Amino acid sequence: MGTSYKSAAFLMESRFEDAARGDAHALYELGVVYSTGTNGVEVDLIEAHKWFNLAALNGSEEGQTCRAEIAEEMSAREIAEAQRQARAWLSITSRRAA
Repeated sequence: MGTSYKSAAFLMESRFEDAARGDAHALYELGVVYSTGTNGVEVDLIEAHKWFNLAALNGSEEGQTCRAEIAEEMSAREIAEAQRQARAWLSITSRRAA
């Protein structure tokens, strides 16, 4: 495990923690990571749509725009799965906050 891998893993962990608090910028950045395959993450449009959707729900206009752009490359089934995962994330993080 090289230094760059460790720093990328730490950066992702930090984004997930901020995302769990509803940080729209962190949610948007996770969407970017999954849509572009950065930080050693493979491109996953379902994950990207989920994060962009959550960012949009938290007020991110960029998240809204990117969600619409990648939705054009996805099937209805993939979009439905991304939406299901976003609802699951909201359910889990809202229970933690309570």
